[in-house]
Amino acid sequence: MDKLTKEQRHKNMQRIKSKDTSIEILLRKALWKKGYRYRKNYDKLPGKPDIVLTKYKIAIFCDGEFFHGKDWEVLKPRLEKAQNSDYWINKISRNMQRDDEINKRLLFEGWTVVRFWGDDIKKNIEECVKVVEEVIFDMKIV
Repeated sequence: MDKLTKEQRHKNMQRIKSKDTSIEILLRKALWKKGYRYRKNYDKLPGKPDIVLTKYKIAIFCDGEFFHGKDWEVLKPRLEKAQNSDYWINKISRNMQRDDEINKRLLFEGWTVVRFWGDDIKKNIEECVKVVEEVIFDMKIV
């Protein structure tokens, strides 16, 4: 891991946003361009999904790889060697657990949950939009 001072790390962490992130904006613009209308950070649902297509009962989350534990089996051992490892391992583990709980609650309430990793949105936005469209298409068939 990199060697940042406590002040540098603090400054970096302060700049991390919970809504209107670059990946959310990218996906929202792509969906809007295709004619999909949505709610953002919809607080009437568990977990305040980043994008909600109320017409289709689809809740979309745009997850950052680090904070949501992508490739956890690779990330966790790296974190164990890092500074403040207990804090980060507990935080990310709890985030992953919360994501799972939110998915289950939304599914129970009749919503379809779609989660995208930030890198997937950045590198392949068309594919992400296609996933959403396939979910909508599958709903219309049933």
